[in-house]
Amino acid sequence: MNLLFLGDVVGRTGRESVCEHSLYLREKLELDFLIVNGENASNGAGITGNHADILLNNGVDCLTLGDHAFDQKDMISHIESSNKIVRPLNFSRKSPGVGYRVFKTRKGKSILVTQVLGRVFMNRSFDDPFSAMDNLLMKYRIGQNIDFIIVDIHAEATSEKMAMGHYLDGRVSLVVGTHTHVPTSDAQILSKGSGYITDAGMCGDYDSVIGMEKQEPINRFTTGISKGRFVPSTGKATLAGVLTKINKDGTLEEIKSIKFGGKIGEGFSDLDIHK
Repeated sequence: MNLLFLGDVVGRTGRESVCEHSLYLREKLELDFLIVNGENASNGAGITGNHADILLNNGVDCLTLGDHAFDQKDMISHIESSNKIVRPLNFSRKSPGVGYRVFKTRKGKSILVTQVLGRVFMNRSFDDPFSAMDNLLMKYRIGQNIDFIIVDIHAEATSEKMAMGHYLDGRVSLVVGTHTHVPTSDAQILSKGSGYITDAGMCGDYDSVIGMEKQEPINRFTTGISKGRFVPSTGKATLAGVLTKINKDGTLEEIKSIKFGGKIGEGFSDLDIHK
């Protein structure tokens, strides 16, 4: 199975770039499944129901969210009516929506997509992500009642992401880090066959401070004073993510970090995983 995971979509420029290129990428890379983290797709803070639908109607199979899942208030009700959006598994059980979903690929394979939030350096209190994954994996086992399992760990600390990757190695197909918006160069297959990357990066304008216009973040760092809101940068977007080829037994055959278009992107010729 060929699966592409695109990192956090930031603002209009990231959102429109995903919509513009997703169908091409599906064809070019012969994708069976496309997952996108929509965490910051609407004005850099959360995602509206309308923007979620636009992404899902333009070639995206599943949207994951994050700690800003419900910053856009209409998502509280919208997520209940969508069967393609996954909010963090370790949110309160009273939260709307669900923390995992099972999909069927176009070839009839079953794929479970879930997301957990890290707790280190995060400003909110969440349930333990490790025990949340243990509880879920008691219900779903690769090769028994599911073909593939994809985990989005939305976290600040690289150590927490890495720990989760090794903790789940051999029990899931892929662990992808999101949230920090900077693509890492450590895409790898772990010792028991699971794929891992610390951060997929973002889909947005990299001529920015993690997707935001530069001046306000610089002001806050240099003066400690807020002079306004963070505003998503509107230059040409780079799509960043991780491309994988998954074996029939749920282990990874290939994994590579990709960057396409924009300031730091690569050409299409670098995206084909087939030898």
